[in-house]
Amino acid sequence: MRIGELAEATGVSSRSLRYYEEHGLIRSERTSGGWRDFDPSMVDRVVMIQHLFAAGLGSSTIDQVLPCLDATPEERNGEMERLFAEQAERLAAKQRDIERERETLQALRRETALPRVTP
Repeated sequence: MRIGELAEATGVSSRSLRYYEEHGLIRSERTSGGWRDFDPSMVDRVVMIQHLFAAGLGSSTIDQVLPCLDATPEERNGEMERLFAEQAERLAAKQRDIERERETLQALRRETALPRVTP
């Protein structure tokens, strides 16, 4: 499967697929003409990578998660759960930061909405 076919099958741009390959998230063979040739199983892998990015995981974390997905449940050894728990905590921390920023902004809006008294 050529890169354009994989892009069409997954809805992911060829540029993104090249990025995934550069970072070791997907693999291809090269034809004698130098074209990338992807195994059809890469369709499911690319879809999973998209889900992982949508969950806020970075490519380095995704690189750690993918072997867990390929492993048997016994081999996973809780690694994937640990990575997901770490991401959930990062998201919770971001959410707390956003809430503090929102509260600060609301306080500023209230303060600036007060009529000014001139002596």
